[in-house]
Amino acid sequence: MRRAVFSSSDGRIRGLAAQAEAAPIALMRRAAASLFNTVFPSDCRLCGAPLTNISRLPVCGLCLASVRPMEGELCLICSERLFTFGDQPPAGDQRICGLCRHARPPYQRAVAYGEYSGELRELLHLLKYESMQPAAAFLGGLLAQAIGQLPLNGQYLLVPVPLHRERLRQRGFNQAELLARAAQRCLGARCRVDAGILRRARATDSQTGLTRHQRRANVRGAFRVTRPAVADQTIVVIDDVFTTGITASECARVLMRAGAKQVFVATVARVLKGEVARPIQSIAAASA
Repeated sequence: MRRAVFSSSDGRIRGLAAQAEAAPIALMRRAAASLFNTVFPSDCRLCGAPLTNISRLPVCGLCLASVRPMEGELCLICSERLFTFGDQPPAGDQRICGLCRHARPPYQRAVAYGEYSGELRELLHLLKYESMQPAAAFLGGLLAQAIGQLPLNGQYLLVPVPLHRERLRQRGFNQAELLARAAQRCLGARCRVDAGILRRARATDSQTGLTRHQRRANVRGAFRVTRPAVADQTIVVIDDVFTTGITASECARVLMRAGAKQVFVATVARVLKGEVARPIQSIAAASA
């Protein structure tokens, strides 16, 4: 009687075969869900109003139209809102925020389309946390408008902030890369996306709730430049949200050390810490 012999490689082969069989099924399910949402639109995911137009993005036109660019006086380097008193606009060094004057970041300039609040915040959450990938096209258009504010001459690269491989496996996509590719389609041939230049060398903790010092320690040494194509290149680091700028600064630092000519930063949204100045401004104006 012949005895059946199985090796560990047999198990791996069967596992790969099972994955190969399951992949088309998963793809068909996603396609069916997308088709269903297109043919039978649901309510707006932001305001709850009934949707009447066929779209892959279940957000009404009014909510999309309410997304507005940042206004007011912003730092010429990091785009933080500046503290202003009265009607006099800031001049000279006052056009740069105190933090950038104290410690100049390694990037030339950081820009964002809008403030991280309201409908823009909800749209980013749909993309990032609910895997609503069709939102990337709309948000990428906003990102392209922000990139248009940068003093870019000639060719340049869009480099998305990378995810660690484990986070990428869990989420299934890198939202920064989706946004970069959507923006590139709006910007044209002057730029191209290179998602392989930066690699996240180690996993990092969530930055939420960390102090600025803790955030800096959390990402220090977390990024690596993977190829020499960076030398003498103008690079725009792409991310979804600019919070403290620590992650963007670390990416810019390693890119400049690798020989990049210039590094800029562009995000869809920015957390504006200058909001706390508004009550102070009101008090100052009342007492003037």
